[in-house]
Amino acid sequence: MPKMKTRRAAAKRFTITGTGEYKRNKSFKSHILEKKSPKRKRNLRKAAIATSADHKRVRRMLPYA
Repeated sequence: MPKMKTRRAAAKRFTITGTGEYKRNKSFKSHILEKKSPKRKRNLRKAAIATSADHKRVRRMLPYA
């Protein structure tokens, strides 16, 4: 999980879905693309869901939760 310095930084990186889960962008999305396979690059384009173990931590970081 990324380190957040402010609540505003967390608000930019996490959004809450309709089901109550937290959606985030994947890291290392555009770093050194020539070494990644097309399948891996395609997967990195999608957003990821924060794990259930991180829900409590993410909820505490967000200003609107």
